[in-house]
Amino acid sequence: MSTKEENRAPVSPVNGKEDAADSGEESRPVQEAVICLGNNEIKSRAVVKYSAAPPPATYALLQEKTDLKLPPANWLRESTQLGAAGTTVLGSSSKNKPFSSFGMAYDFIDSIGNDVDVVSDSENIKKLLKIPYSKSHVSMAVHRVGRTLLLDELDIQELFMRSSQTGDWTWLKEFYQRLVDQKWQRKKKSKEHWYQKAILSKFLYYSINGDGSAAPVPSDSDRPDEGEGECRAQEFGPSWPATFSGTVSDSEEPATPKEEGVPVETQYALGHVASVPKEQNLPTLFDEGENSQGLRNDFARNILWTFEDIHMLVGSNMPIFGGGRYPAVSLRLRDNNKPINILTGIDYWLDNLMCNVPELVMCFHVNGIVQKYEMIKTEDIPDLENSTFSTRVVKDIAQNILSFLKSNCTKEGHTYWLFKASGSDIVKLYDLTTLCEEATEEKCQNPFTLPVAVLLYKVASNMMMKKCQNRKHYGTIRTLLLNCIKLLDQERHPQIIASAHCMLSELFRLDDTPDEGGGDSLRGGGSEDSYSEEEEEEEEDLPEDSDENGSYSTSSDPPDDSKAVAVIKSVGELSVPEKYKSTHQIRPSCAFPVSHDKEERCRHVLSCVLQGLKAVDGSIKKESDLPAADPNTPIPLKYEEGSPSAPPGVVKEIAPLLDRVGPGQEDFKHPTRSGMIPGSWQHRMKLQFFLKASKAYYVLSDAATNLLKYGRALRYIKLALQCHDAYCSVSTSLHPEVLLFHSQCLSLCGDIQLMLAQNASNRAAYLEEYSYQTKEDQEILHSLHRECSCQAFNLVTDLAMDPEYQLFVSCKCYEAGYELLTSEDLKKHGSEQLRQLQKRLGNIRNEMGVFYMNQAAAMQTEKEAKRSVSVAEQEMWKKSFSCFEKGMKDFEAIGDETNTALLLCNTGRLMRICAQAHCAVSADLSRGEFSPEEALYYNKAIDYYLRAMKSLGTRERHTAVWDSVNWELSTTYFTLATLQQDYAPLSRKAQEQIEREVTDAMMKSLKYCDLQTESARQPLYQYRAATIHHRLASMYHSCFRNQVGDEQLRKQHRSLAELHYSKAVRLFLSLKDAPCELLRTQLERVAFAEFHMSGQSSNTAKLKTLSGALEIMTETRHAFQLIHKELLEEQREAESPDATEQPGPPDSPTSSGLNTQEVLKLVGVFEPSISFLLLHLVKLMTASKRKPSVKEEEAVKTYKQVYSRLLRADKTAPLIHRVALFLELLDQLALQVDNNDNRPSS
Repeated sequence: MSTKEENRAPVSPVNGKEDAADSGEESRPVQEAVICLGNNEIKSRAVVKYSAAPPPATYALLQEKTDLKLPPANWLRESTQLGAAGTTVLGSSSKNKPFSSFGMAYDFIDSIGNDVDVVSDSENIKKLLKIPYSKSHVSMAVHRVGRTLLLDELDIQELFMRSSQTGDWTWLKEFYQRLVDQKWQRKKKSKEHWYQKAILSKFLYYSINGDGSAAPVPSDSDRPDEGEGECRAQEFGPSWPATFSGTVSDSEEPATPKEEGVPVETQYALGHVASVPKEQNLPTLFDEGENSQGLRNDFARNILWTFEDIHMLVGSNMPIFGGGRYPAVSLRLRDNNKPINILTGIDYWLDNLMCNVPELVMCFHVNGIVQKYEMIKTEDIPDLENSTFSTRVVKDIAQNILSFLKSNCTKEGHTYWLFKASGSDIVKLYDLTTLCEEATEEKCQNPFTLPVAVLLYKVASNMMMKKCQNRKHYGTIRTLLLNCIKLLDQERHPQIIASAHCMLSELFRLDDTPDEGGGDSLRGGGSEDSYSEEEEEEEEDLPEDSDENGSYSTSSDPPDDSKAVAVIKSVGELSVPEKYKSTHQIRPSCAFPVSHDKEERCRHVLSCVLQGLKAVDGSIKKESDLPAADPNTPIPLKYEEGSPSAPPGVVKEIAPLLDRVGPGQEDFKHPTRSGMIPGSWQHRMKLQFFLKASKAYYVLSDAATNLLKYGRALRYIKLALQCHDAYCSVSTSLHPEVLLFHSQCLSLCGDIQLMLAQNASNRAAYLEEYSYQTKEDQEILHSLHRECSCQAFNLVTDLAMDPEYQLFVSCKCYEAGYELLTSEDLKKHGSEQLRQLQKRLGNIRNEMGVFYMNQAAAMQTEKEAKRSVSVAEQEMWKKSFSCFEKGMKDFEAIGDETNTALLLCNTGRLMRICAQAHCAVSADLSRGEFSPEEALYYNKAIDYYLRAMKSLGTRERHTAVWDSVNWELSTTYFTLATLQQDYAPLSRKAQEQIEREVTDAMMKSLKYCDLQTESARQPLYQYRAATIHHRLASMYHSCFRNQVGDEQLRKQHRSLAELHYSKAVRLFLSLKDAPCELLRTQLERVAFAEFHMSGQSSNTAKLKTLSGALEIMTETRHAFQLIHKELLEEQREAESPDATEQPGPPDSPTSSGLNTQEVLKLVGVFEPSISFLLLHLVKLMTASKRKPSVKEEEAVKTYKQVYSRLLRADKTAPLIHRVALFLELLDQLALQVDNNDNRPSS
């Protein structure tokens, strides 16, 4: 089988990082090795993710009899080919490094938590897979991050030696002595051990091809830092807040450990944070003692190795040479007198598999003298004599160990210890975090805590940086961050904690609702093999013992097993296929709290902000300079009982609103009020927290506004603006996005003040809502007050009791927001927001105009009748007109014709109020003649209504507004005509001119009466049209009566009167609720006919006119039927039990709207009128000289009967009885009239 190692070219030490474009991870083909042994097939696939070694060089074939005991000329010199292996022999470091896996994890953060099962040194992997074959001790630290396990050697001897100096591991040493090895003492390695290491080192240096001189290796400062990490940073753009620098392997000085850098981002936009220069670093994260333990990736190569279904990120220092049939071989040195055993065979085989090396070159020696070389293929290693082993069994061991660890290492952030004593078959797993917490000594710090916390933070930060990241992983990110925070001490690591809280706050999106489709995955927080529960859900939920997995100790175990999390009772079990299964179902820890309730999400954000601010404030050392504040004491929120007496003073107070407009303050280097240094991480974090809090309070205020909780909404927007004020006080510049958001806050504040002005009846409830404060809000306020007084926006956020003041403040908020959006910095931003704000400006000015207009109308109602127009009224008119005019300009600027029409309509109404105020009053307090001022203002009102109609264009533009303007225009014309008709200015104008003007106004009003469109106003239009026709008919009736001389004109007036009377009757008949108007019109028609008869001389003509009048009289049946029906309903209501308690006056309007007093008046006109008609008809019909026909005799008889009954009728009878009598008589007359109409002409 032909295989080839995939190596990366050496990295240029210009900046210590590998160029992403040259990484080769995407462009190079993936190399795989599939080893076939008989019927068994082991799948192995190795991809070199990073390599500091040069391409393999051909090894030097040593001459036979070469003495390896003698050192070569280049021995122990730096060599790029051998790297660390030349001095430390095949990856065994001279110093124990319990954090080596973290160095790899930091470099390949993308793989941690999801893609990789195990991260470890190759030596640790080999040691685990050899457990069933070896009697050696095993001691490893295990950490879990998602589905990934980090394995590090925990060299007991080395660590316990260090404990005497640092005290870090004292508690572990005591635990080990108490429960594991009571007589522990340091075991020294034999001379033979050091002898073998020495000749191996010399052999490797001899094997370097060349003149024996060693090429220089890159120093620590030249080593690549984060090849893959830099690719990722370029791919995903701006990094997360306070993201830690690549890895701890960044070093400026090769000989000294480097301080861990944690650059934090600046550049604050709304919910978006840009990157920060690399040189801004945190103080040291790991002290030198910890750093020297191996928090760096020192491996020659990092390999992604897939062994069957197990994915491992492995670090290896094995030297690889070229030569032979393959371009890559590994060199091994063996004593010819000692055969290769199983442990050695597995060791060689796994090394070659991990590094994808297809062939092994074995050099045999006797007492250091070279004897011969032998080439062995990798797939043949398991079949070597004396070292035969089953690759399938090794695979089973790997799967069983992984399942055992995954089943029992369930708590993220905990340090587990996998331990097997020398010569023992029992493997135990301890939870060192729990044991450390139980320790009674003062100093029991777990040295793994900080590296684990940083790794959790890095993984979460990496997931958040991915813009394509699906929100279903938010639960996973939240778990990582909460576990990170849980591990850290706020006093020692405030920046990491603050950054974690900042990231946590970003998980709760405030600008949208959670995806409905992703709800399950959001709650799940990850896959089955992802994250464990919080502390309250621990291993007691799991089975104590199981025959299938055998991974848990029983009560019969020795006492020293009581502290173990799990026990493998015999290493032989690891060779049994699927003996251990991962039975632990990884439940989603801290499942992401999905909520469609915005208030709940905002509260989560504010909680994170508060914790972050506490971490930042705790790290600032100048608290003692500030006055002490009790976080449990509420900060008072003022409110005003009344409006200021002088609005100009308020304008001066409003000035701070606009102080925040523009790019911000000048750059400053002096400490802030709390002692922060601008540019420090505290400064940058506070800026972010202030902005996040401001946005959260804004969303809370918006939600409260939608719920009509305006007191609560004002309290929240006050807090939002206070946060913004604190932001401005410490910010050196304001990003356009921040200014846009500030404009939104001011706009919402204006909305709330407007709503408060419109809902004055609920002021007590609003005041109670406004005064309430949560402890969380109080603590955030106290943190804000560390930076500024937060008084800049008090004026616009106080709860006033005066509607006029609230409207004024609302308008000023909109104006300030408008000036922000039209400033130089925002001219290219927020065009849609500017349009919305200008619309709000037009609206508030309309509201203020309406307010002042209503004030003027109220003054007019309250003033004495004889008083002229007051100065206060005129002032109100001016204010109202000015507001309407400004509002119209706002709406015209954004092309809003509909709202422009509404403001024109309101201005028309203002003109009508002005007209009413100029109503003339005579000396006896009665209404005087229609004045010229009234005419002027009514005509102005008509002009504004016509402009409104023109602005709309057509009814289809906005039906409701069009109908409203149309109705107001018709009403104004009708009012103008009615006043001119009823209070004719005869002292100034001739009767004929007044009649023409009245007719013209009436006809225009009639023109705008929409009788065809079915709407709620159609009956009103019908009633008005009928009233107009009735009034015109009455006017022409009057003209006809009073006109003398011009017979042609009289005939015209008579014709017009009859036309309008007939139209009025027809319209009143279509209405069901105007019987009185219909009856009055009919009676006027009868009177008109009677007057016309009085001017006739011929009996025949008179008889004809009277017959027509009687026919009109019979048509009043419809009106009397409606009146009778309503009187019956009134009677039934009066007789019902509920109505007996509150009887009303007999002549008052009924519940159906019938005015009985008006009916009685009309009945008083009806009775004499019909009596007059009947009497004169009888006289005229009996006075004729010719003999009457039978029908005429019957008619006379009927008329006499009806007349007789009318005369005998009881005038004091109840109205309903009298109406019933009229209906009976009218029915009788109608029958006779019909008979008369049907008789043949003679």
